[in-house]
Formats: sequence, structure tokens, C-alpha cells
Amino acid sequence: MADAHKAHHDYHLVDPSPWPIVGAVSAFILAVGAITWMHKSFAAAPIVFAAGAIGVLYTMVSWWRDVMNEAEHLGNHTRVVQIHHRYGMILFIASEIMFFVAWFWAYFNTALFPADLHQVVRGDLLGHVWPPKGIETFDPWHLPLLNTLILLTSGTTVTWAHHALLEGDRDSLKKGLWLTIALGALFTCVQAYEYSHAAFGFKGNIYGATFFMATGFHGAHVLIGTIFLSVCLARAYAGHFNPKQHLGFEFAAWYWHFVDVVWIFLFACIYVWGYGGAVPGGGSH
Repeated sequence: MADAHKAHHDYHLVDPSPWPIVGAVSAFILAVGAITWMHKSFAAAPIVFAAGAIGVLYTMVSWWRDVMNEAEHLGNHTRVVQIHHRYGMILFIASEIMFFVAWFWAYFNTALFPADLHQVVRGDLLGHVWPPKGIETFDPWHLPLLNTLILLTSGTTVTWAHHALLEGDRDSLKKGLWLTIALGALFTCVQAYEYSHAAFGFKGNIYGATFFMATGFHGAHVLIGTIFLSVCLARAYAGHFNPKQHLGFEFAAWYWHFVDVVWIFLFACIYVWGYGGAVPGGGSH
């Protein structure tokens, strides 16, 4: 009877967990707090928002801790389970790609047609050129190029860490992760400096809105990826991961490479092409 409840198959049936309901309630409180705070509905709105945020963060830490325990100590992540985890991560990254498609769509919808005959008001506001008149864009061969080199270098260091793990070289794994995290933090600092010297704002013009939404959303992903890799580094020091089972690290590496690829498109389309490329409608910066 000792193994009456032991699974005799490759699939993992998740134990009952409080985190889905706790996370849902916390997210609802977070949303209510954010909306009422923005609308200044009542004085305690920031407290409601903070309570919801703490609940969401606590749920994330606790839930992911349980998943790590399933992988490292309970042995529930069989080969079949790992395959389905990979499918899930692929779908997640695909959904993230669609977010960026929306920002690129908003950018190109205006950039390609600054003098659209059917959008008279748009043409008048933009001056019939892209970038719009009065907008001083960033020199792509200055800070944007530096950040591109930083992020591409970080892609090589995380790949080094991954290959070191596959070879069982835990020392190089830690070194590669330290370098990647440092480069991610450096990228964020350079971008913050760049934002502080922007000659245009978020409000009042379509260029600023699309620029900050696209690059800022990417910057948020760099921060998330840096945290993701930091957790992997802590787990590496805790003795987690081995050459045959390291989904947590593998997904962090996938996510980081996704962030790299998105930045290449941002750099090429918004910084380089949007800086000096001729566009239909008769104009260039």
C-alpha cells in the first residue's frame, strides 16, 4: 500500500493548490486599485493597489517554488511533462511576439503613410513626413548601437552558460549567468539614460507614443529576463539543474534570445530606418 498513490505513468497530475484562486483574487485587487488610483476615486486606492501587487508577487514566488520542488525533489517532471512544458513556453513567447506586433503595427501604420489622402488630419499633424516635423530622433549610431552590442553580447554569454551546463561545467555556468545579468542591468541603465535625454515626450505626438511603448515594453522584458536569469543563478548556487534536466534555465535562455531578436527589429526599424530612411509621402529626417 506504500505506493498506492504513486503515479505509474509519465504524466504529472498536479496536487490541489491554493495559488490559482489566491492569484486571481490578488490580480482583481491589483486591477481595482490601479483603476481607482488612476481615476482618483478614493484616497486609499494606492494601498489597495499595493496590497494587490504584494499578493500577486507572493503568489508568483510561492507557485514557482512549488514547481521547482516538483522538478528537483519530487521527480514529477518526466520526459513527457518536460515536452508539454516546452509547448507551453513556446506558446507564451508566441503571445509575447503578438504584443510587439501591435506596437510595430501602430508605428508602421503611421510611418509608412504620413501623407495618406484619406487621413488629412494625420498628414497635417505630422507635416506629411516621418519622423514628424519638430521631432528630433535619437542618433542610432550612438547609445542605441551601444545597447545593441550589449544585448547581442549578453546573448553569447547566456549561450556559453547553457553549453557549460550541458557539459557539466557548473563554474562556467555561474560565470556566464553573472555576465549575462550584468549586461542586462547595463542595458537597462543605458536605456534609462537615453530616455532622460529624449527630445520628445510620450504625450502629444504619435512618434513619442509608439517609440516609448515599443522600446519601453521591450525594456520591461529585459528587466523580467534579468530577474529570470537571477533566479536561475541562485538556483545554480543551490545545486539545481543538471545536463539532462534544466527546464527553468532553458526557458530563461529562450526568453533572453527572444528579447535579443525583438531588439534587433526595434533597432533596425525605429532607430535606423526611422532616423534617416526616406518614406512614402515625400520626407526623411
